[in-house]
Amino acid sequence: MSVIPLVFTSGWASGINAYAVVLLLGLFGATGVSDAVPAALQRTDVLIVAGVLFLCEAVADKIPYADSVWDTAHTVVRPVAGAVVAALLAGESGSLPELAAGAIGGSTALMSHLVKAGTRMAVNTSPEPFSNVAVSVVEDLGVAGVVTLALFNPVAAAVTAAVLLVLGIVAVLFLASRIRRFLRRRAQRRRDGRPAAAREPRPPGRGAGTGR
Repeated sequence: MSVIPLVFTSGWASGINAYAVVLLLGLFGATGVSDAVPAALQRTDVLIVAGVLFLCEAVADKIPYADSVWDTAHTVVRPVAGAVVAALLAGESGSLPELAAGAIGGSTALMSHLVKAGTRMAVNTSPEPFSNVAVSVVEDLGVAGVVTLALFNPVAAAVTAAVLLVLGIVAVLFLASRIRRFLRRRAQRRRDGRPAAAREPRPPGRGAGTGR
């Protein structure tokens, strides 16, 4: 069961930035820094794809409203990535069934993803873009730091990830009013973006072709 802390940590980090997790683990394994990384994550094609997608996320994650659209699109991607990475880690160690590891990694990734998405909704109520950039940079550094720590001290990394997850949940609950404001604003933008004919009610009148 010694792989559980690493599985939990990778799941939490995948919910924040799945591509960074795959890229970091793959690089650590390919360069010989850690022998706990599965060979599947060290493949050149996997590293290239993860690197390109990480760069795309690094840009989208710092643009107001685009970050929330990106988060919505990754509501499935991040938990699935967390489950897959966790299952691979469990298969490499042989100390935990892969199905159980996938459940732990996927559910943890889903929780941290929801925390991230909720936090970004709250941040997007601010009119300036600098807060988005600051939050994104902090998230990227946090993922890099916790994943690196997990390879050398899995228990300490798991404790750190658990504390950050709890703090994130508390923050989202505290920012609930700002999140509702963001959702109302987005709904208003959708209504304003519809064609005028779709927004304006059709006046009552006689049907066409009546001749009157």
